[in-house]
Amino acid sequence: MSARTQGFIVAACAWLVAGAAMAADALPPQGVVSLSSSASMEVVRDLLQVTFGTTREGLDAAAVQSQLKQALDAALAEAKRAVRPGQVDVQAGNFSISPRYTNKGVVSGWQGSAELVVDGRDMQAIGQLTGRITTLTISRVGYSLSRELREKSEGEVSAQAILRYRAKAADYAKQFGYAGYVIREVSVNSNEQISPRFAAAPQMKALAASSEEALPVEPGKGTVTVNVSGSVQMNR
Repeated sequence: MSARTQGFIVAACAWLVAGAAMAADALPPQGVVSLSSSASMEVVRDLLQVTFGTTREGLDAAAVQSQLKQALDAALAEAKRAVRPGQVDVQAGNFSISPRYTNKGVVSGWQGSAELVVDGRDMQAIGQLTGRITTLTISRVGYSLSRELREKSEGEVSAQAILRYRAKAADYAKQFGYAGYVIREVSVNSNEQISPRFAAAPQMKALAASSEEALPVEPGKGTVTVNVSGSVQMNR
């Protein structure tokens, strides 16, 4: 047999081996099952956010700005007396002034708005503070989860969801006559059904009319859900 013929044979064998390997790779995996599991927990919201606001109108932009600043400064001075980092925090919100136009496009005056945001974990203190701020009215109230509580809750719920996933994988492997399983791929995702609750602005303005009346506090609960999905390879 010539060297050239031997080379053709070797090349043909290599091609056949490679083709067989590709065909094997193309076959669907055997003993693979897709699984999913989830776990949920109800959590009491621990953060309260109150947004105060006011509006002013006038013919002079500087006068409108001055009125807004006076109202905001007075509210800030009162709010800062209650500040305790993490428990009661205060920050200025939106502050804007814009012209008003006639139907002919001529400036007829100015209007502006200012906001103050108070948030934190001490809901009772924040509720009492709302009764002492008189230069701004309450425009929005929201309840949510702090990052610390959210992460803690997600950790607990994730552990439950993963245990359920593993138990389901072991049970399926046993029912199919396999000795065990190994995880091929897995994904863990959290789903927070904890949209902030907001109170209606007209009701809040009515509460703010009296400087002696504190804001009623009712945070309610939200749900933290963790989903685990993926696939496992069952073993003989």
